[in-house]
Amino acid sequence: MSTSPSRIRNPFVALRRLQLLPPWVRRMDVTVARRVNARHAHPVVDRGYARLSTSANRSVLWFSVAGLLLLFARPRPALRGVISLTVASMLANLVGKNIFGGDRPLLKDIPVGRRLKKPPTSPSFPSGHSASAAAFATGVALESRDAGLAVAPIAAAVAYSRLHVGAHWFSDVVGGSALGAGVALAGKVLVPARAKPHPREGGIPLALPALPDGEGAFIVVNPSAGSARSDPVEVISRRLPRARVHVLADGEDMVTVIRDAVASGGRPTVLGVCGGDGTVASVAHQARKNDVPLLVLPGGTFNHFAGTLRIASIEEAIDSLQAGTGVRVDIGEGIIDDGEAMTVINAASVGVYPEFVAERDKYQARLGKWLAGIVAAVRVLRTAAPVEVTINGERTRVWSLFVGVNRNYLATVAPMQRRRLDDGLLDVRMVHASSRPRAGWALVFGRRTSVILRKLHVPGSDQVDQQVTDAVRLTVHAGSAGVARDGEAEERSAPYVAKLHNLPGGLKVYAPDHLR
Repeated sequence: MSTSPSRIRNPFVALRRLQLLPPWVRRMDVTVARRVNARHAHPVVDRGYARLSTSANRSVLWFSVAGLLLLFARPRPALRGVISLTVASMLANLVGKNIFGGDRPLLKDIPVGRRLKKPPTSPSFPSGHSASAAAFATGVALESRDAGLAVAPIAAAVAYSRLHVGAHWFSDVVGGSALGAGVALAGKVLVPARAKPHPREGGIPLALPALPDGEGAFIVVNPSAGSARSDPVEVISRRLPRARVHVLADGEDMVTVIRDAVASGGRPTVLGVCGGDGTVASVAHQARKNDVPLLVLPGGTFNHFAGTLRIASIEEAIDSLQAGTGVRVDIGEGIIDDGEAMTVINAASVGVYPEFVAERDKYQARLGKWLAGIVAAVRVLRTAAPVEVTINGERTRVWSLFVGVNRNYLATVAPMQRRRLDDGLLDVRMVHASSRPRAGWALVFGRRTSVILRKLHVPGSDQVDQQVTDAVRLTVHAGSAGVARDGEAEERSAPYVAKLHNLPGGLKVYAPDHLR
């Protein structure tokens, strides 16, 4: 295996690699490197791998993904992922490289379009990038299989990128990946992963129409929502053969579809929806207007409202419909500039989050929701600016303002996990910060930020403010003017006035009997 004197930090470190790694491993490294370098790739692909590899420097990419997980109420996967990558990175860079070491592939052997702008100069074995990627992905997967499946392809791409750009040998990547996964699995032994609890309580028990075969139900299916593990139409048709099912076509207006169904001769007894939270909120509004109960069939990426109701699957939702078990739950009712009332089932916000949603939507069709969300999070946090608002008579500048229905748990800035379903309150959370890095830190680590900074005696450390009220009046004066409601963004021109109040027991919804 060739060496490059200009990239050797310590000749003894390079010699240790030759002594410790068997000859067949070094021969395999050379063979793999030749094949990777010989493969022709489009310049866009080369640049993409180079940028991906660079984005993982100092684990910036993984901290962004952790922030995204926290934003969508996945604190345990985010925390285990970050702790795992931190330990793996320290072992790889501070211990492994000094034990094994070795020089990196020759720069002259790497195609010019693939080379990094700043080639690394540290010892080669093991790959710290691969160790961090594997540790983070494994740690996330130990807490959440779905989140782990979304993160794993990104981690694999980062590991391969180290070969593609010529920063590492194949054995470096394999060794780093094994180290990272091993650290995460060892962490599980020390701190076992817990099954996701169901802490939410409340909701007024309610007997609703039991529809064993679905007769009287009109169910709207949004196929673009995208995360159901089985074909929802097949499941619904099998379990509810007499239900009317409408699959939304591209560009079709869901509100018009429901209005036509209600106006028809066979007025539905129940309105059902299979989709994400934004779709659910729209159908919930129509259910309220027509005074019929709502059936929620989880079919989105995150399904926060279905999770609040402890509905884990489409099958479980149908069980509730057939048994006629349900509850009355609080919802939010909002109006912007004296327009038409809107229904909020989880949360509404202004500031960074609407920007994030709008940016994510640009890439979602090409990249999928998870990867698009990561790209959007990185881009928005680089360019975000605070918003000038007046909330309940108090003028302030915020980077992000969330209003959640009912009091939520404090793990994240975004209120996505209700503590109860019927406390009659709104949970208001504001992120104040003197700079973009502090704002990003607060958005990722939530209320813990204030505690940490106060312990360090940092001035102006009260960065996350929480208030509890039953109604909010908000004036947006300037800044990012968009509004997000239940995961859907809407552009608005500042200034505007928004009002939101809690509507106790405002929605009748089917739910498993064990919710009570």
